[in-house]
Amino acid sequence: MARTRNTRLAEVIRETGWPQTQVATHFLRVAAEAGADELLTVSRSHVSMWVGGTRPEGRAVAVLCETFSRKLGRVVTPAQIGLAPVGEEQRTGSWDIGTLTALSELGGTQMDIARRRLLKTSAYSAVGTALPPDTWWDQALTDAQARRPLSRDRVTGAHVEAVRDAHAHYSRGDQLLGGRAGRSALTAYLHTDVADYLAARIPSEQLRKDLMSGAGELAYLVGWMSFDSAEHGRAQHYFRLALRMAAEADDAPLAGHILRAMSHQAADLGHSRDAVNLASASVERKRYTAAGPRERALIGVVHARALAADGQRRAAVAALRRAEDDLTAADPAAGAEPQRVFFFGEASLASQTAHTLTALGDLDGAGRQFTRSVRTRRAQTFRRTHSVTLGYLGAVQVKQGALDAAIGTWTEALDAMEGVHSGRATETVVQMRRALSPFRHRGNQAAGALDDRARTLLRRTG
Repeated sequence: MARTRNTRLAEVIRETGWPQTQVATHFLRVAAEAGADELLTVSRSHVSMWVGGTRPEGRAVAVLCETFSRKLGRVVTPAQIGLAPVGEEQRTGSWDIGTLTALSELGGTQMDIARRRLLKTSAYSAVGTALPPDTWWDQALTDAQARRPLSRDRVTGAHVEAVRDAHAHYSRGDQLLGGRAGRSALTAYLHTDVADYLAARIPSEQLRKDLMSGAGELAYLVGWMSFDSAEHGRAQHYFRLALRMAAEADDAPLAGHILRAMSHQAADLGHSRDAVNLASASVERKRYTAAGPRERALIGVVHARALAADGQRRAAVAALRRAEDDLTAADPAAGAEPQRVFFFGEASLASQTAHTLTALGDLDGAGRQFTRSVRTRRAQTFRRTHSVTLGYLGAVQVKQGALDAAIGTWTEALDAMEGVHSGRATETVVQMRRALSPFRHRGNQAAGALDDRARTLLRRTG
């Protein structure tokens, strides 16, 4: 039976201006990000067959949509490329889905297993970094204030405290053992108990805001833990949910905190322009001015990193100086600022400063700042971050020609990674092995021994 040429797909490819070989190249990049290993053999011939009427299998349709969305700067759906019934549109780019609806769709019952599995393996969406319009913020708050309770249960301050305690517990576990530590339990808690609290009767507006802020911090933490686990599509979904919650709580500093995390993710994935847009939004209005100095320093240094990656040297240096000043002004007393910034201090500022200097081409400065970060961090409390920072420091040292120092630093990094389950930590090991490869092939025994150990670690954690 003759196949019908997919004219919609052909038209979208024509719109990109890419030949089919480039379509395949960009497709592979998105597939790798999404962890879709089964798609890494796709080539120009596959694209040609798809245009000819062969239907892609498995996750290929979703990866194709994201590939075209990134190039064209708009959401491209399966229907628009002739691979879904007309009218069957995705809603992943919408900011209009309510909090309770989103919690239901992202969580849910056994009937939603397929949806949750798709979320786990979905690709990061560059289009999904587009911010909502200014009017959306006020409308989200208005809609939340008008929402009617869905149950007769009554929320008290004890429920808010329970939510805050959960955030403190899982946040410390993330810092100690990485993003996979406890994330499933936290996600279940968010979609069951916390969703029930939000649907219940809340006796005062202040209690409603407090509860919504606490829920937003949990959604943010699920997103951050997913980001650390290299599940970037899932992370993006939860960051957007958290941002909606921050708007419904009228919590501007929390919104800035979340936008900062979204910028960090975009920068790590190489989307420098999106990183700047998100970081710039994080320092606008009350998101920055209403935050405490420690949180302002965190938001500001990530803004500096985004500016540097985008080539805005002068602005990046100015943002670094402001972040240093903000952290200097922070009150060291426990409880002076939200618990969500408990981890941010001199070591974290130094690490992000090092990334900024790396982007500016100052390897010597970056090396000094990574060293400062390693020296000042409480390694046992923040094992995941400590191990990743050591990985980055070793990468700088090998670029400077200091192979022996790099091997020593990377050895410390592997020591620190024992028991840590983190996609970011794993990525530093992958980069370590690439950097060691030329020296290993030249017979350097120390490089070979470290590479063997790194390979064993990857096999055990992969």
